[in-house]
Amino acid sequence: MTDHTSSNTTYRLLKFFSRQPIQISRFIAQSLAGLVNLLKLSKTSNTIRLNLQIALPELSSEQHEKIIPQAIRNELTSYFEFFSIWGASNKQNISRIHTIHGENLLQDALAAPEGVVLIVPHFGTWEIMNAYIAQFTQMTILYKPVKNAAANQFVRAARSREQAHLVPTDESGVRQIFKALKQGGTTVILPDHTPNIGGEMIPYFGIPLATSNLSAKLIQKTKAKSLFLYAIRNANQGFDMHIEAIDPQIYQGSANDGTMIILQAIKNLILRYPEHYHWSYKRFKANPALERIYHLATPDALKLVDDVRRQAHQI
Repeated sequence: MTDHTSSNTTYRLLKFFSRQPIQISRFIAQSLAGLVNLLKLSKTSNTIRLNLQIALPELSSEQHEKIIPQAIRNELTSYFEFFSIWGASNKQNISRIHTIHGENLLQDALAAPEGVVLIVPHFGTWEIMNAYIAQFTQMTILYKPVKNAAANQFVRAARSREQAHLVPTDESGVRQIFKALKQGGTTVILPDHTPNIGGEMIPYFGIPLATSNLSAKLIQKTKAKSLFLYAIRNANQGFDMHIEAIDPQIYQGSANDGTMIILQAIKNLILRYPEHYHWSYKRFKANPALERIYHLATPDALKLVDDVRRQAHQI
């Protein structure tokens, strides 16, 4: 009884918070980020610093230090914005998207019979794009349940709105996505996290990391149209949405070759807007030689990374 009551209370709190104006969510997030940056309260900055040193060694330490507080502020703001997006109506969320770059690319892809695979990195505030896309197509999306029951109920209800069909992150879910694409449907994949099990060792910033090649496999096997999407908040309390073409070479070669093209697109985006990527994720430990990299002193961690990168280039 107590657990059920607690779950209901948590759910109601999430619903209440999600109905607040997005400006309040941003204010809370940016105030929290300011506190974290001022008092150095979190280990997150250390993770971000190491990730930046690994991924962008060509930048100076001064440039890294400038990006870190911006990245913390942007990532926290995105997470708080998600609540407001999940609690808002479809109409409200569409109105928050002020500019859409490459809209014709999406319309052309949706008009084709092969289906559409939308590649969305962990960058900016990606949840805002669902409302816009859902106007035109039903999406079949992989969904991993949140551990907290009340939070899972809230997030699942929010993400399954607007024609979205959520499927499990296992073989049955993948089969459902293949079926949807063959019927001309649409799927959205976030490809830049480490898979729970297995994965192919594919270079990311020159370092072989366990990586899912599902996106490229879907694209190559179904010949679905593929696009690269991201959204960045603007200075006018809204967002700008970007839709870009993916290198057509993605249809050639192996699934790993195609995945390298996707990772290169993500890298190019990061190079343009490093402060908007979600750097707190410990992505670079997805190599057997780097499992404890985030527990090492920085010089030792960077030396180990250099060794792994050098070995990879020699193969």
